[in-house]
Amino acid sequence: LFIFFSVFNRKTGEPPLINGWIPYLGKALIFRKDAYKFLLDQQKKLGDIFTVHIAGRYITFIMDPFQYVYVIRNSKQLEFHEFANKMASKTFDYPALSKGKFPDLKENLHRIYQYLQGKPLDIISDHMMKNLQDIFEWKCSQATDWETEKMYKFCCSVMFEASFVTLYGRVPAADGHKVISEIRDKFIKFDASFPYLAANIPIELLGATKKVRKELIHHFLLQNMTKWLGGSKVVQARQDIFEKYELLGDYDKAAHHFAFLWASVGNTIPATFWAMYYLLRHPEALAAVRDEIDHLLQSTGQKRGPTYNIHLTREQLDNLVYLESALNESLRMCSSSMNIRISQEDFVLKLEGNQEVVLRKGDWIALYPQILHMDPEVYEDPKEYKFDRYIESGKKKTTFYKAGRKLKYFLMPFGSGISMCPGRFLAMNEMKMFLFILLSHFDVELAENKAVRLDNSRMGLGILLPDVDIAFRYKLRS
Repeated sequence: LFIFFSVFNRKTGEPPLINGWIPYLGKALIFRKDAYKFLLDQQKKLGDIFTVHIAGRYITFIMDPFQYVYVIRNSKQLEFHEFANKMASKTFDYPALSKGKFPDLKENLHRIYQYLQGKPLDIISDHMMKNLQDIFEWKCSQATDWETEKMYKFCCSVMFEASFVTLYGRVPAADGHKVISEIRDKFIKFDASFPYLAANIPIELLGATKKVRKELIHHFLLQNMTKWLGGSKVVQARQDIFEKYELLGDYDKAAHHFAFLWASVGNTIPATFWAMYYLLRHPEALAAVRDEIDHLLQSTGQKRGPTYNIHLTREQLDNLVYLESALNESLRMCSSSMNIRISQEDFVLKLEGNQEVVLRKGDWIALYPQILHMDPEVYEDPKEYKFDRYIESGKKKTTFYKAGRKLKYFLMPFGSGISMCPGRFLAMNEMKMFLFILLSHFDVELAENKAVRLDNSRMGLGILLPDVDIAFRYKLRS
């Protein structure tokens, strides 16, 4: 379908508008096909600030990373939570968190994220490390000779089960692994429809998605969750809060728990895949990260191998600079989050250099960090994977420049400001621990020589998935 576009100059101070000639859709189809290319093209034509009509929404994009701070600091006028709550309640099928019906529920749930920071983070990370080791041992201890598997499927299997058990507890049945596998298979089916649900497409138009979602939510009904053993404090605290709200039905509470599971693994699984894939594609990166891991084990007197329990403190994990740099580099290349804010009133957003953007109540403002992540001024050869890009003189590199000026924001896979992912510290720990165990216990290599590319269907929604899976093989290190 050939789409014309037109740029209208509007009221004084309002950015130029790219409207599109299809009623309601506007530029949605082109944007969905390749948002990154579309936005770069508009930036070349119109500069760093412009508004795009996308599926009934008018979204103003701020393309200059030096202006990000002015959007992020105006959290009173430019709100995020209301938009996120509406989208989540529709996607995961629980009632909107309205103040009238559920006073302070949103604030109470937000307060619980303290369990994912500081000392409580150490506790949940320790559990995750133990669960990852148990799953690796169960899955891989027989791999005395080379075993071949599909890499995305492998990452999905290990990370889903480790996260599930860490957060919600063990399924005590003899076939506990099988039960979690069944939940995982349904999760994957639901997740395939997630971009459509996020785009406001009615679930009734998405085949079996509604049925699958209902089945998933039923796993989290209280009578099922009480059978699981050793769940986390963060999930227990959420349960305690839900019990205080009489108007929240059993199904609604279960839907909240399911949404929390999705938030915990929906992006971590593909991010783990990309971290592993890029390491295996680059032998020098693999060798450097493995040397660092082996050195830490040696210096702490710990033995490697599935029969030994490895313990890592947060400080030790943080000091693995090559592992963290390699992980950050893969996040730079595969993350595609759109940071959205909604104007709460008619409002003039003041930017650097005496620039002003006139916004109407209900207008959307968006930052698109993928443009920053792939900017050759900030990152030399941005399409190339450089595992040590975030290291300088053996330490973490945190200063990046554009046009000779230091950037406050240079890597934004977890959002920004009030919309920053509260589970980001746990997510980073989980991915580091997965790679740590994999590389300390096993020899690993690709079993196919084919390029895996980013699947753009989730542009703007987080970590992009691979367009195909790829075979790899592993065996116990001698």
